[in-house]
Amino acid sequence: MNPNDIPMDELSGFDEQPAPLTAELAERAVLSILANFPDAFDQVADRLQAECFANTNNRTIYLELCKQANAGKGFDRVSLIQALMGVLDPVMVHEVLATSDFSARGLSRQVDTLVDLYKSRQLHALSFRMAELAYGEGPASDRIDQAQAALQSLEVQGGEDEWVDAYTAAIEHSELIDARERGEVSGLPTGYQDLDALLDGGPVRGNLMILGARPAMGKTALAMSVGLNMAERVSAGFVSLEMPHSDVRDRQTAILGRVSIGDIKRPKRGEGLDFSRIVDAVERSKQLRWYVTAKSQINIQQLRSMARKLKRTKGLDVLLVDYLGLMEGIPGKKYGASKVYEVQDITIGLKSLAKELDIVVIALAQVGRGSDPKKPPTLRDLRDSGSIEQDADIVAFIHRPIQEQPELGEHFKNYALLRVAKNRQGATGDVHLFYRGEITGFEQWHGAIPEQKAEAAEPYKPRRGMD
Repeated sequence: MNPNDIPMDELSGFDEQPAPLTAELAERAVLSILANFPDAFDQVADRLQAECFANTNNRTIYLELCKQANAGKGFDRVSLIQALMGVLDPVMVHEVLATSDFSARGLSRQVDTLVDLYKSRQLHALSFRMAELAYGEGPASDRIDQAQAALQSLEVQGGEDEWVDAYTAAIEHSELIDARERGEVSGLPTGYQDLDALLDGGPVRGNLMILGARPAMGKTALAMSVGLNMAERVSAGFVSLEMPHSDVRDRQTAILGRVSIGDIKRPKRGEGLDFSRIVDAVERSKQLRWYVTAKSQINIQQLRSMARKLKRTKGLDVLLVDYLGLMEGIPGKKYGASKVYEVQDITIGLKSLAKELDIVVIALAQVGRGSDPKKPPTLRDLRDSGSIEQDADIVAFIHRPIQEQPELGEHFKNYALLRVAKNRQGATGDVHLFYRGEITGFEQWHGAIPEQKAEAAEPYKPRRGMD
């Protein structure tokens, strides 16, 4: 049946719109805010589609803005006006982008308005399709199925196909197995051979790895050592919530140049400082894809936005967070006195971020002193800290026996045990490392393992399995 043949009284609700389903002022406000505050783009890019702009000129401006942003270029009013020369009237573009009655604080609200109106326009268009189906031919049950499918399309429109059929999955997996047989690994190597062997090549993309330790065991030193190793092959981001940029740079130079941290902090030429090693550190840093940010505080949503931007502009394969206990959860959510539920939101968010961006996330966690300090920490020590153990794919603990038992002597001075206590997709076990305190870094352990009669040296029984 032709919709023109439908009685007019049946369609009266469609002809009389209570309000226009567009908001020209909101569209201009969003474009103006983004042009004047480019860093705000990552806050809205995932939910603001070009179709949200009803005005075709505004839509063209937004598409150019996205093009420049996704190319990793900085954009502003001038770059947008120049790029659109010959496409749109430059006076009109300037007028749109010069709307100055709004600040960046109002961006989210204006975007919400545009998204809601876009959905309303889709629903309005769909209503005519529903009228056609109501007066259509064929069994009513078939037409109802079509109507339901059309409504559901509004919910998933623009999303990826999240389902993979068995045959496609099997083909992809056979290719992965073939690659493994050839010695190719899917994991990202950490630079420590024994650890990479235990993890079948290294942590894989989408994984959340927790590196835990009691205070003063070298969590940050190990995280930076791992991160700098990985940055030789892939893009690594390091988020420091505990140290300022200056301290991170001191440690970076110490590790890369193998220079004493004391000489870096209190340099005296001719008295121990070999400046050629500083030059070596600078030269090595040229070869690294290593990006650092130092924040006094950050919540999980801010971290997600920063990671997305780094992924888009520089590339991102591994993100290291130092450390989990200093992060904040979901802004505006009240957690009360207990940190447990906040940590739960943080770890869930970190795992989600790893999957969304297809990266490895390595987060540091501090373990309390409640358990026997002479022994390495266990998973049990994390169970009062939200859902760290449940959400993590890999949990490893760093333990330096000499810290709690100085009587062990010189042969334990540089020894460190890295215990992989959980590995969702593989084996657990111990990795032996050499702690070089003067440069605040870790290296591969070579030679015999120090023997210890105390219980702290009790060997860990490796296992292989999944949970």
